[in-house]
Amino acid sequence: MQEAITITEQPVSISVPVGYSFTLRCRAEGSTLLEYQWFCQQQSDCHQIPGATNPDLPIIAEQTQLYTCRVNDLYRNAVFSDWVKVEVHQCVARGLPPRLWRGEPVIILNPMEQRVEVGKPLQLQCAAMGVPAPCYQWYRNGNLLEQHKRKKLWITHAKVSDSGTYLCCASNSHGEHWTNAVDVHVGTCGSEKFFATGKIALLVGNNRYQHHPNLMAPVKDVFELSRLLEQLGFQVVSLLDLNKAEMATAVSQFLQLLEKGVYAIFYYAGHGYEHLGRNYMVPVDAPQPYSPENCISVQRILQKMQQQQTALNIILLDTCRKWYNPGRALSQVQPLEPWGNTVYGYATSEDAEAYELQDGEFSSGIFMKYLKKHILKEKKVTHMLEDVLEDVGRDPLVTGKQVMEIKHTLKEARSLTDPIRPSGAGAERWGHSHELPSRTLTFPCGARAELRFLRLFSNLMSVCAKLQAPPAHVTAPRLLLCQPPEMEAMAMQRESRLDHVETLLASVYKWEELDCIFQLCGLQKIQ
Repeated sequence: MQEAITITEQPVSISVPVGYSFTLRCRAEGSTLLEYQWFCQQQSDCHQIPGATNPDLPIIAEQTQLYTCRVNDLYRNAVFSDWVKVEVHQCVARGLPPRLWRGEPVIILNPMEQRVEVGKPLQLQCAAMGVPAPCYQWYRNGNLLEQHKRKKLWITHAKVSDSGTYLCCASNSHGEHWTNAVDVHVGTCGSEKFFATGKIALLVGNNRYQHHPNLMAPVKDVFELSRLLEQLGFQVVSLLDLNKAEMATAVSQFLQLLEKGVYAIFYYAGHGYEHLGRNYMVPVDAPQPYSPENCISVQRILQKMQQQQTALNIILLDTCRKWYNPGRALSQVQPLEPWGNTVYGYATSEDAEAYELQDGEFSSGIFMKYLKKHILKEKKVTHMLEDVLEDVGRDPLVTGKQVMEIKHTLKEARSLTDPIRPSGAGAERWGHSHELPSRTLTFPCGARAELRFLRLFSNLMSVCAKLQAPPAHVTAPRLLLCQPPEMEAMAMQRESRLDHVETLLASVYKWEELDCIFQLCGLQKIQ
């Protein structure tokens, strides 16, 4: 009686990048000498691989194909191995797989947030590389979905109960890796309006430079944009005249406020430049000439904003985009994730300057002149910026000199006017730190004075005091404000205050003639 051929080691499916080298293995036992022959199938075409007559089949991954191995003995008995799939990914992000990759799952495609109408199909998709090819398991709100074990999760008719937070686990014999968690909203047409879990903005205006010409517009532009964004529900941090270390600290603290679902805006007005698609902001202490290591990379900030899983990231650069020092090396920035939630608004086009406009007592940037005209409108943010672009293009003062530019990957019709539905701790971290106190002081003589703190920018505050009607026994009282010694560098009396600040104060705060007022500047320097 002839003994059957037994396959003792089946080949395994793999999921790898194009160009990856790998060996498929098949092992069998039988009563006679065994012969091997490999076959492959692409689409419906199955054919024998010439010369592939060994138990091992070395391959270089070029395109996705199916493979099997036939094993026969001298009695013309034959068996086939399992069919296995060599899945080849043509487009993989730089740096994947890692250099010392051992075959553990590596996520190359994360699912995307979905908004689906009740009764319509719901599809989520992910992908991972691995050797062996990973198995997939989907979860909703932390609960295993028994029926969903493929890369694609498909629900033919979505129900409201299908709403939730989804993620997928890719696993093989070397370990497991999880995709990003994404939210799925299932509802009626009327419930599909977009919303933010919070709105956070960081505005930086560099105006007084140590080694470069001073600018005039950033003070007013940052002030006016902060007021408009507050009307839209944004929590705004507005800062003037930061050195490099202070800019880095401000960005770091800004990122800590961001979380999943937040609308985030970063605005910068000041000296800057662009080179080979990279944008840099020039701190007030940058030397002459400056180089990338003296400046702050905008792309690096955006990359970190995306890591916070924000729903909308907006970068507004009101700065020149010329580059005068081509011999210097660029900073290294990894490519951005294609999450479809990023908008760039440039005040001017590449290799061009951004101009300031004298507007009565103040100077304002051309870009801000038209941005403040449209920013409160209820429309997709990219459409709003297109209106700004058209107005800038029609301005006769900058015709042929300054043309705004917009770049974006925004796939959803999100607007700055979208409502806020808080869901995290961002508002708690913001807390009451931006509420300014006011109090009435009573002196031993019986005189009383009202003390108020008025803020135009997050790092510039005016301290004001006014005497109330004195008691009858107090004649000719005088009120003086004195600052602690450690704050002497921040305090400025009337004679040396920043240009136009009192006029800006008057446009926001209504007060009677004050007996004493001085400004505290550079508050970011106080730790």
